[in-house]
Amino acid sequence: MSFKKTFTKEDVKQIAELAQIPVNDTEITTLAFEFTKTLDAVNKLSELSTIDVEPTHQVTGLYNIFREDSIDKSRMFVQEEALLNAKNTHNGYFVVNQILDE
Repeated sequence: MSFKKTFTKEDVKQIAELAQIPVNDTEITTLAFEFTKTLDAVNKLSELSTIDVEPTHQVTGLYNIFREDSIDKSRMFVQEEALLNAKNTHNGYFVVNQILDE
């Protein structure tokens, strides 16, 4: 079921405000027209019959390949080796400067 929706300049202004995107009057007019065209295209798609179409969850033919997790001990560091070149450590841990944003 589709319905005809026309985006107004007020709709575009509200969307731009919510998205915190500055737009000028020319852009508002253009976007209102383009939003309406986009919605018309989506509504056109909803008119298609999909009764005999199986749901598609992906289209590339690729699939996940799972493997058992295994530990390669030849590539592991013991804690002392991992900390060997660290500038600052404490009780077996790396010490880094604190980074906090207000």
